[in-house]
Amino acid sequence: MTAQEIRQQFLDFFKSKGHQIVPSAPIVVKNDPTLMFTNAGMNQFKDLFLGEAAIKYPRVADTQRCLRVSGKHNDLEEVGIDTYHHTMFEMLGNWSFGDYFKKEAIAWSWELLTEVYKLQKDRLYVTIFEGDEKEGLAKDQEAYDFWRQYVDEDKILLGNKKDNFWEMGETGPCGPCSEIHFDSRSDEDRAKVNGATLVNADDPLVIEIWNNVFMQFNRQKDGSLKTLPAKHVDTGMGFERLVRIIQNKTSNYDTDVFQPMIQFIAEKSGIAYGKEEKTDIAMRVMADHIRAISFAIADGTLPSNNKAGYVIRRILRRAIRYAYQFLRFEKPFINQLIPILAEQFKGVFDELYMQKDFVQKVILEEENSFLKTLAQGVSRFHVYTTLERGFTVREEEDSWEMMTYQTRYENERSNMLIAGKFAFELSDTYGFPIDLTELMAREKGFSVDMVGFETELQKQKNRSRAATAIDTEDWIIVNEGEESEFVGYHDLEIHAQILKYRKVTAKGKTQFQLVLDRTPFYAESGGQVGDTGLLIGEGEEVIITDTKKENGLIIHFVDALPNDLESRFLARVNSQQRILTENNHSATHLLHAALKMVLGNHVNQKGSLVNENVLRFDFSHFSRVTDEEINQIESIVNEKIRENIQLKEETNIPYQQALDSGVTALFGEKYGDFVRVITFGEGYSKELCGGTHVPATGQIGYFKIISESAVAAGVRRIEAITAIKAEEFIHQQDELLKSLKELLKNPQDLSKSVAALIEENSKLKKEVEKAILAKSAGLKDELKDKVQNINGVNFLAEEVNLPNAEAIKNLAYQLKDVVENLYLVLAANIDGKPLLTVMISEILVKEKGMNAGSIVRELAKEIQGGGGGQPFFATAGGKNVDGLKNALDKAMEFI
Repeated sequence: MTAQEIRQQFLDFFKSKGHQIVPSAPIVVKNDPTLMFTNAGMNQFKDLFLGEAAIKYPRVADTQRCLRVSGKHNDLEEVGIDTYHHTMFEMLGNWSFGDYFKKEAIAWSWELLTEVYKLQKDRLYVTIFEGDEKEGLAKDQEAYDFWRQYVDEDKILLGNKKDNFWEMGETGPCGPCSEIHFDSRSDEDRAKVNGATLVNADDPLVIEIWNNVFMQFNRQKDGSLKTLPAKHVDTGMGFERLVRIIQNKTSNYDTDVFQPMIQFIAEKSGIAYGKEEKTDIAMRVMADHIRAISFAIADGTLPSNNKAGYVIRRILRRAIRYAYQFLRFEKPFINQLIPILAEQFKGVFDELYMQKDFVQKVILEEENSFLKTLAQGVSRFHVYTTLERGFTVREEEDSWEMMTYQTRYENERSNMLIAGKFAFELSDTYGFPIDLTELMAREKGFSVDMVGFETELQKQKNRSRAATAIDTEDWIIVNEGEESEFVGYHDLEIHAQILKYRKVTAKGKTQFQLVLDRTPFYAESGGQVGDTGLLIGEGEEVIITDTKKENGLIIHFVDALPNDLESRFLARVNSQQRILTENNHSATHLLHAALKMVLGNHVNQKGSLVNENVLRFDFSHFSRVTDEEINQIESIVNEKIRENIQLKEETNIPYQQALDSGVTALFGEKYGDFVRVITFGEGYSKELCGGTHVPATGQIGYFKIISESAVAAGVRRIEAITAIKAEEFIHQQDELLKSLKELLKNPQDLSKSVAALIEENSKLKKEVEKAILAKSAGLKDELKDKVQNINGVNFLAEEVNLPNAEAIKNLAYQLKDVVENLYLVLAANIDGKPLLTVMISEILVKEKGMNAGSIVRELAKEIQGGGGGQPFFATAGGKNVDGLKNALDKAMEFI
C-alpha cells in the first residue's frame, strides 16, 4: 500500500465505527498560552477533555499535523540521526469524548492492525500501566484483561509512569496509556533475542507505533490528580512509522513519504543516498525539516526572531547547515523541494498546495539570507584562528569587530583554543552548530573550550526561561454554572456572575483571571484586541484590563479581585474603545477586498492587528505596492465607506456551504463545523470572521493608509487609520502645510519653492566643503613643519580646528601622503564633543607592531570614551572635552 492508501484506510475504518472525520488543526497553536505548536493530536480537543466546551461529536477521527521541537517533547537533535524521529509528523488518532472506553479502543486497534493492515500478530507487543504507589495509582488491570483476549500474556508488558502514564504537560488532562510496539527485526534476530526485552529500549527496529491513552484525570498545579467529569479515549498512531512497517522498511525515510524528496536531493547533489552516513543524515534532515517549515509558513507563521517564528527559522537553518556542510549546496536549494512536497499532500492538506509559490518564495529568501550569515560566520572563524596580529578585512566597518577576536581571546588563541564564548557567539548569532565549529577547529589544529560553550548556552537558557516564566495556579470554583456565553456582538453591558478565577504571575507581576457565566467582552482573536472595561459591584468597580481566549474559555484579566466574588456584577465594555476598534476591523475587511481588486487574487491575509488606534494588515505580495496602487486602494475603500453598506451577519452557517458561496477563509485558522460570515456588499467583501463590526460602513468615516513596507519575503504590510485618528492625521498634515507656507513666505507653488531651497542648500554645501578642503590644505603645510623624528618615527600630536570628522580624516590622509614613517594623533572639539584620530604608516604597523586601534582605545580613556578601527587608522569619541590635552601628552608614550 502507498502512504496515501494507508492514511485513507485508517480514516475509513474509524468512519465505519461511527466516528466523525475532522480536519487537522493548524500546526501553530492559537488561543492556548501553554502551547506554541500542536505537539499531539489531542491539543485541539483539550477543552473537550476539560469539560470547558460542548461535545458536538462523541466519536472523532483525524490525521493531525504535529511539531515537536521545543519544551517537553523535543526531538529536534534526534531528527535525521536515527530513522524514526521527526520534527513534523502526522498523528493518526481516534477519540471518544465520554462515549466508549478501554474495551472498544483496544478491540478496534487490534482489528485495524491485524485484519485491515495485516500486521503479523506475533511481532506485536503491548504495554499497560503498572501503577504508581506515590501517586496512589493501581495497575491498569482493566486494560490488561482486555488485551488478554487478543495477545499472549508474555507479550503484555508492564510499563512505568514515564512510559505508560501520558501527560500533556505539568498540568492538564492525563491518564494511563497502553502502547503497541512492532518488532521489525529479521526472524533470525528475533530467535536470538526476545523482542519483549527491546520494547522501550531505543532499539531502532522495535518501535512504538500506537498509543491508546485513557484520559481519566486532570493534573493540578500542586501535583495532585483530579478526576475528569467524564472518561475519554485519546489515541495517537505515528503515520510515518506505520507506513514504514506496512511497506516492510527498516527506516521511515525509506518509505514513499520521504523518498521522492531524498532522491531529488541525491540527484541535485550528485551524491547517492545510502552510500555514506554523514550525507545520508544530511538528506534525511533536509527531507524532514522542509515539511515542518512549509506547513508552519502555510499556516501563517513566518520565520522571525521571536516565538514560533524563531523556532521555524531555527529548523530551516539546521537544514541549510546540513546542506551546506555535507552536500556542498552553497546556493539556495531547499526551496526547490516545495513543489514535490505540495504534490504529495494534495487532497490531504491542500493549504500547502494552494500556497506553494508563496511558501517557496519565503524559504528562498531565508536561504539567501542565512547563507550570507553563514559565510560571515566562516569569515569570523578564520579571522579568529589567524595568529598573525593585524589581520584585517577590506570592509572598514567590520575591521574593528574582527580585531576584537584577536585581542579579547588572545590567551586562548595563543594556546590553539577556540574560546567557549566565541564558539557560542558563532552558534547563537550565525547559526553554526557546535560540531561544525569543532570540525573547522580540528582542520586548523585548534580545539574548542566545550565547558565554556556549555556555560554560555546554559546562561542563555536561564535568561530565556526567566523571560517567559509564567506561574499559573489552579482554577478556584466560585459559582457552579454552564460554560461562558459571549453576548457582546450586540450587548455592551449585561449582568453576570463569576464562575471561577485563578492567580497568574508573569515577569514579577501578579494578575487574576476571571471566567463569567455571560460576557459582553470580546476575547482577543483574529487580530482584534481584547476588550477592556469594568466589573461593577455593590460599592466597587474592578477594571478589566484585557480579555483573551484559552481553549474555548473567555478569560478576563484584572489586577485585583472583587471583594464579594459570589455576588452579581454589571459587566460593562469600554464602548468608545470598542467602537473605534470595530471601525478598524471592518475597514480591514474592506482593505482586503480592495487589495485583491488592485493587486490580484494571489493576495491573502498573513496577519493582522486591529485596535482602537490603528489597523495593521499583512498580506502575500511579491513587490512594493506603488503610490499609484495605494491611491487606488484608498479610493476603493473610501468609496465603500461613503456607500454606507449595511453589515450582513450570518451565523451558524455550515462551513462547507460558506466556502461554496465564495467566502474568504484564512489559512492557519481552525474553523468549526458552523461558522459566522461577515459580508459588506454582495460581490465585494465576504469573509469568515468571529470579530465585531460596524452596523454600516459609513460609521468608519474615512480611511487613510499611513505606511506600506516589507515584513518578510513575499509579505507586505499596510498600516492605516480611520475615523477620529484619520481626522487628526488630516488636521496635522494641514497644519504642517500651513507652517511650511508661512516659513517660505506663502509661495504660489510650494513644491517649486522647496525644490529651489534644496538646490540652493546643495550649492552652499559644496562651497563649504571647498572652504574646508582649502583650510585642510593650509593646515597640512603648517602641521608638516611641526613633525618630530623620535627613534625613526615621525611623530605629531596636535589639536586642530575643523568642523567634522570627515575633514579631519582627509587631513590625516594628506599628511600620511607627504610624511614617511608617520605616527599622527589629531584632537578636535566638534560641537562640544571630543574626537581623537590616529594615523600610522603601514611600515610602522608591520616593522614596529604599532596599532592605531589599540592606541586610540588607550587615549580615549582620557576623554571618557572609546573607539577603534584598523591598525593604520582609528578614531574615538568621548564625553570629556577637557581630556584632549592629556590624550595628546600621552600619545608620545607609544613610541
